[in-house]
Amino acid sequence: MSEAKPREERTGAGVLLMALAVVGFTCIDSSAKWLILGGLPALQVVFVRYFGHFLVAVTLYGSQEGRDAFVSNAPLKQLLRSLFLLGSTVFNFTSLQYLPITVTTTIMFAGPIVVTLLAIPILGEKVGLRRIVAVCVGFIGVLVVMQPWGVEFHPAMLLNLAALTMASLYFIMTRLLAGIEGNATQQIWSSGIAAAALVPFVFGSWVWPTGTGWIAFLLIGAFGAGGHIAATTAHRLADASILAPVIYIQIFLAAVAGVVLFDTWPTVWTLGGGAIIIGSGLYIWQRERAVRGRIRRPVPHTR
Repeated sequence: MSEAKPREERTGAGVLLMALAVVGFTCIDSSAKWLILGGLPALQVVFVRYFGHFLVAVTLYGSQEGRDAFVSNAPLKQLLRSLFLLGSTVFNFTSLQYLPITVTTTIMFAGPIVVTLLAIPILGEKVGLRRIVAVCVGFIGVLVVMQPWGVEFHPAMLLNLAALTMASLYFIMTRLLAGIEGNATQQIWSSGIAAAALVPFVFGSWVWPTGTGWIAFLLIGAFGAGGHIAATTAHRLADASILAPVIYIQIFLAAVAGVVLFDTWPTVWTLGGGAIIIGSGLYIWQRERAVRGRIRRPVPHTR
């Protein structure tokens, strides 16, 4: 069984690795959109992303830990975690076929908001009134981006909401596995299960990329492996409360990718809604950090 490595206090390295992880996540979405617009089926792109991730994980961890890297300490939870991640990717990549990358990225920023809600029934966490209000404000931001009342609304945004829900459940399962499962097993299981689950659906309609599509085809798995490994390592080197805001640099990276690769500019609605979502997420992050600080702070003895 793969053992979790001990925590280290290397905040600077942790923040840098988290920033690199966000770059990797943006490259995943950009590669997926490039391949899908190039004619590859969305499920095939998901398969290539996870099969490449699996090859990298097996090469990296298999040589270090051998068979132990494949043995899970909590196989049912690990299976659920892997399926939630797969579902999130399938819905997200499908929505990328129809939506600008800035829109899909901005909606996915509501992840901390959904996790806050799901943590109440699943993890038994207590959430105060102010965080509930912040959650409601965050969802207003999602509505601003989606504009269900206007002509800019696209049904694919519902797929993005499904991706958001699946991703949030994935993060909940990751919390449940903290301290139980090592990084090697988590990377191998999440990528291997996803690739294996898609095998029956992809080879009957396989399409090879052409031209520059080969670059994205060959690298999307490496982007996935690199991003997730960097994020996991970052959380071992620095507190999650410090790393959480780093993810919001992705809105800038997604905007650049949208302009440079796909000639799409973010709209005022996307930027405005994104600002509301990010503000709400940062407030939830600050409140969680404050609550944890009070819990850790020793209570003075009275005489």
